[in-house]
Amino acid sequence: MAKTLSRSADSALYEEDFYRWVERQADLLREGRLRDLDVVHLLEEVEDLGANLKGMAFSRTQQIIRHLLKLQYSAAAEPRRLSRQSIRDQRDELELHLTSSLRNLVQSTLGTRYAVARRRAAEDLKESGESADDLPEACPYMLEQILSHNWFPANVRGRQD
Repeated sequence: MAKTLSRSADSALYEEDFYRWVERQADLLREGRLRDLDVVHLLEEVEDLGANLKGMAFSRTQQIIRHLLKLQYSAAAEPRRLSRQSIRDQRDELELHLTSSLRNLVQSTLGTRYAVARRRAAEDLKESGESADDLPEACPYMLEQILSHNWFPANVRGRQD
């Protein structure tokens, strides 16, 4: 039989002053006063935290792939520097938060991440008057390359950086 969770006296505080609610829940945990926790809202917040971390990892991975594709398939001289800068920034932030389980999740959904990034890169290329016809249908990058701070793809249009 599943136990139903009831709301604590802190449920109102959750709605009125979220920051104070967080501080109170942390104090209760430190003091070992588990019966006084607002378990219903605490559970929601923990689940949201996980969802936010997953979304961040997906989004940053997609941004890296998007800019890798533009570096590899665009003949334009600019904004190559900005694409490299964006890739570096996204890699740095991803490195701070990418746990082994998030890494496995990104790896297992890399096809989906690539499809979104490919669509966005194609839009970017078309907006700048370039063709996106030869963007690969499947992800041409390994996750290690996507995450590597020292790796950038060679440009297929002959651009040298």
